[in-house]
Amino acid sequence: MDRSTSLDIDALKMTQEQYILAAQPNNLQRPGGAPVYPVGIYGWRKRCLYFFVLLLLVIMIVNLALTIWILKVMNFTVDGMGNLRVNKQGVRLEGISEFLLPLYVKEIQSRKDSPLILQSDRNVTVNARNELGQLTGQLIVGSQAVEAQCKRFEVHSSDGGKVLFSADKDEVSIGAGKLRVAGTEGAVFGHSVETPHIRAGPSQDLKLESPTRTLTMEAPKGVEISADAGDFKATCRKEMQLQSTEGEIFLNANTIRLGNLPHGTFAASSPGSTGPKQTVYELCVCPNGKLYLSPAGTGSTCQDTSNLHLLPMADPKMMDSTGWRV
Repeated sequence: MDRSTSLDIDALKMTQEQYILAAQPNNLQRPGGAPVYPVGIYGWRKRCLYFFVLLLLVIMIVNLALTIWILKVMNFTVDGMGNLRVNKQGVRLEGISEFLLPLYVKEIQSRKDSPLILQSDRNVTVNARNELGQLTGQLIVGSQAVEAQCKRFEVHSSDGGKVLFSADKDEVSIGAGKLRVAGTEGAVFGHSVETPHIRAGPSQDLKLESPTRTLTMEAPKGVEISADAGDFKATCRKEMQLQSTEGEIFLNANTIRLGNLPHGTFAASSPGSTGPKQTVYELCVCPNGKLYLSPAGTGSTCQDTSNLHLLPMADPKMMDSTGWRV
């Protein structure tokens, strides 16, 4: 034990002696001529160490200055950053905000005193997905059109109780009390239309037209066409037929006028002669249902004027058995 202690004391003395010799300016040699090596950092190594320490200090100061500048510019506070505020209800953005990547939120709402505006240079797309990540609904607002893709599309009233418009793959329903078509060309329907009432606007004309095909109005309990403050006019190029399979055709008016009825001629007279000129005529009916006028007399003159003097027609479909149009 005493021997090891003495060895440690000798080693410590030798180290102190070497440090003292190295610190002295003269080159002293230990007895016996053994070389002495100085202990420490000297020369260019010492200058490099000081340089790196100074450089590290400058970098720390610059980083601290940049951090303070970023905090100042970004307006970092305990509540958030800049226009972004974090509170218990969620995240609040004030002013104009730009999102370069997709935004996933549960609810977006504006302040009570300002509207909510979604703006994009190309389009605005809103997607809805289920728990599996599958797309269930999509709304695209583009520069050319507004597209909605979903199973059912509904538009509700302001109170949320009445469905004003709904559409799915089977039908399109309009729940508003009145549907107004203000276009100059009206409404074009490619197939049948079912409605209980068609009415034009105040001081406007109602026109139902099929330019190249037929127009059919059907109702199991009847079709009513009325013009309370105007005329009702029906025109056609060819034949107009009024047909009742089980009932009757009833004409009720103060005056009933049948224009351009043919005039009957007397059987003994020539085709170009008629009876004496007069303004009162008798309405006669042929067995085939054709009507013609006969000069009125004290008795019926229909038998005397049974011959019809008319201009011949070139269309065989418009001729009767005698070759004359009636």
